Amino acid sequence: MNKTVSANIGGMVFHIEEHAYEKLNKYLGNIRSHFTKSDGQDEIIQDIESRIAEIFQDRNKSKEVILEADIDHVISVMGKPEQLFGDDENAQAKSASSFLDDSTPKAYKRLYRDPEDRVIAGVCSGP
Repeated sequence: MNKTVSANIGGMVFHIEEHAYEKLNKYLGNIRSHFTKSDGQDEIIQDIESRIAEIFQDRNKSKEVILEADIDHVISVMGKPEQLFGDDENAQAKSASSFLDDSTPKAYKRLYRDPEDRVIAGVCSGP
């Protein structure tokens, strides 16, 4: 027999197993710690909690208690905090370096002019 905790997530009340509650609380704490310096922190956290509540409702239509497996499912859907909030500068540098990398094949799209379908000096065409 496991203890359950009643928690209000996104404006909805859920009964959560104690170990699952601790895991969810840690997950939300990591997300909150990232947004401590952000403007609109409360709105962002509220949106995240609302999405978690939606996932719980969809997943637990037949049962009344949220289990640790349900928390794992939410984390896999939402992503771990490390994945959500990677270093933006490193991500931008990586995407810029991959864009400038000469080893990747470039796909060029060739443009052609239809000499039969011309409107203005053979440059513009249309119906």
